[in-house]
Amino acid sequence: MENEVNANTEDTVLQLTDIKKSFGNFEVLKDVNLKVKKGETVVLLGKSGTGKSVILKCIIGLEQQTSGTIQIFGKEFTDLKDDEENVFKRKIGFLFQSGALYDSMTVRQNLEFPVIRQPDYKKEDLTESVEEALNNVGLLDAIDKFPSELSGGMKKRIALARTLMLKPEIILYDEPTTGLDPVTSNEISHLILDMQKKLNVTSLIVTHDIPCTHLVADRIVVLKEGTFTAEGSYEDLAKSEDDFVRGFFEFE
Repeated sequence: MENEVNANTEDTVLQLTDIKKSFGNFEVLKDVNLKVKKGETVVLLGKSGTGKSVILKCIIGLEQQTSGTIQIFGKEFTDLKDDEENVFKRKIGFLFQSGALYDSMTVRQNLEFPVIRQPDYKKEDLTESVEEALNNVGLLDAIDKFPSELSGGMKKRIALARTLMLKPEIILYDEPTTGLDPVTSNEISHLILDMQKKLNVTSLIVTHDIPCTHLVADRIVVLKEGTFTAEGSYEDLAKSEDDFVRGFFEFE
């Protein structure tokens, strides 16, 4: 395939162009091109350690690509002034693989934390916003619990609720169901699908969970040797003639 995964240009909200990323002499990403349109859910598949999470970190700015450009809503972070960058980053939510909740804070405080750091937040609206986010993930009754009192699945839900607090237009998910039992994984997958339908967010998901992929993906892209080598729907890729691509779907 050509090294560009296409979406309609007029509604593209995320675009990666000729992305390369090296750590020392090791080139992880060699030629990554991707366009994602508004409201779309795209799943990144690939073997462990091949750079899928690195792509997410480059998008959010936790890593800096060696070369290439990343445009979000048609702009690059490098084009923004300092005061514009914070506003712009609020449009992007990142769900860490571990959840990354603060152990010393209650659920309420975890959700309040990203909001109170914003210069324009309104204290009188904070409780309502927290309760709305927790209702979205079905965990309002956990509002005053600490992370140590929560199951793994609950922590994932709370982490997603915290991500929703700034009302992002794009959410990046790094292995959202890893470490969970099949039933809880299915619940999280349905929650991701529900958020996409309810809020029309654009989602980019790194996962090895094929049932999750089957449920949520509008489109799947496959990373191999630092570049995307295949893309399509679940049904298309499950029937691929490429042994590498088809191998992801043979053990569901």
